[in-house]
Amino acid sequence: MNKSNINGKWALVTGASRGIGRQVSLGLASHGCNIILHSRDTSHTVALAKELEAAGVQTRQIAADLGDAGQVGEMVAELLKGPNIDIVYNNAALMTPYRSDWLSVPGEDLRVSFEVNVTALIRICHAFIPGMVERGWGRLINVTSGIADQPELIAYAVSKAAVDKFVLDSVGKLEGTGVLMNLLDPGWLRTDLGGPNAPNSVESVLPGALVPALIDDGTSGKLFRAQDYAGTEL
Repeated sequence: MNKSNINGKWALVTGASRGIGRQVSLGLASHGCNIILHSRDTSHTVALAKELEAAGVQTRQIAADLGDAGQVGEMVAELLKGPNIDIVYNNAALMTPYRSDWLSVPGEDLRVSFEVNVTALIRICHAFIPGMVERGWGRLINVTSGIADQPELIAYAVSKAAVDKFVLDSVGKLEGTGVLMNLLDPGWLRTDLGGPNAPNSVESVLPGALVPALIDDGTSGKLFRAQDYAGTEL
């Protein structure tokens, strides 16, 4: 794989305080990338920021509830003040409760799922694409899911399908700009969202989750599956 040098670049990782977001932050930092750690409360990322800074990585912390359109707007406005963001890793997501009666999924499940998993993600991408295009380099990675045949979790499932559609419909506009947008399926992991019965540890998301951030061959609009790279070295 042709790898980009991301040493000294800045990445925004949403939902960085734990789980996949924490692993992605650690992985990007291991390549010398500086990290903006997003969470709902900066107290959740203090320990990770200290860990990264001890390794020589610059960090910033920012808080926003991605289900609150106003807070998303304020976060984006603050981040656009600088430093320039080269990598956006849209990891944060919300999963609504398992609805055993799959025909009685509350409308609120759909609303909050789309607000966090789709609307905020798209607004974040749209905010930082112009700067990436102007600088001729950027990576946008949007975390999707392999969930299927579970109508009890349909709010989450269709929101991830919408993320796929957003990426596939957008990449044509980025062709030739140096900005690549791809999808990552982390696999079913033992996280707060994946639950204790998942077959894969959260650590197994690396190194695969880094591939769409490091790739340098023009690939865009592709679904990367992190578990395809488990146990390998990039």
